[in-house]
Amino acid sequence: MAKITVFTPAYNRAHTIERTYKSLCEQTCKDFIWMVIDDGSTDNTAELVKKWQTADNGFEIEYYYKKNGGMHTAHNLAYEKIKTELNVCIDSDDGMPETAVEDILNFWKENGSKDVAGIVALDSDFDGNVLGTRLPKGVKIASTEDVYSKYHCTGDKKFIYRTEIINSVAPYPEFEGEKLVALGYKYTLVADNYDMLLMDKVVCLVDYQIDGSSNTIFKQYLQSPRGFAAGKILRMTRTKSRRDRIKTIAHYIAECRIAKDKDWLKNSPYKIRTVLFYPLGFALEKYIRYVNRKLK
Repeated sequence: MAKITVFTPAYNRAHTIERTYKSLCEQTCKDFIWMVIDDGSTDNTAELVKKWQTADNGFEIEYYYKKNGGMHTAHNLAYEKIKTELNVCIDSDDGMPETAVEDILNFWKENGSKDVAGIVALDSDFDGNVLGTRLPKGVKIASTEDVYSKYHCTGDKKFIYRTEIINSVAPYPEFEGEKLVALGYKYTLVADNYDMLLMDKVVCLVDYQIDGSSNTIFKQYLQSPRGFAAGKILRMTRTKSRRDRIKTIAHYIAECRIAKDKDWLKNSPYKIRTVLFYPLGFALEKYIRYVNRKLK
């Protein structure tokens, strides 16, 4: 049985997902399953993947179609379906260096244990430039919070999880009419009880699309306010930085105002501070709306 599932949420990415597929075909180790979660695509994504399923590529391909609901709902379905010990998400516009699967499995064989949730590794662009900073030298294990706050790492990192652990916490909340909840929601819940191994190697090649979530964030603030607010509630109770907590509370207030949530104060874990920082949240909401008007 394969040790790791590489899962790929896809929504109308027929023009990029072939690059993802080719990078998997080039892997030096084929001991993995590729799972494609088709999030309601209307292009020929299904046709491509079903063709690849019949090819002699050296690894198993699983394909699941669902109604369009956003990246986090595709992750929810993937976690329901994954049976391997480990899993990692590689987006439909990204790829993997040819030794990535081999590097992950060798590292896990040498260092993995039931005391950790998985591995933090590096992302780079397709030219090999690491996104943000590298992981700290000499540190083998750390919490995801410490990776960024204590060791001051920046940039996106790739998280490889034990399937048993990622499924031990609540799924991403799904809100009618909204299509985004930050993926860090589940990662934060896992971090309450488990640290991660640090592997200072690139396992994902990233190509941010102009219509991807990273480049449409201000639009998403308006379209998925309840999803963002849910993530901010988690963040404000767990961050160790006073400055970050203030920013998180302000963001929570802004999203609650956008969502017209009457229970904004009731649901906040820091009610007094939420009242005190209400003007900041009010100003942030106005700024979000201003940016969206400018982007039209």
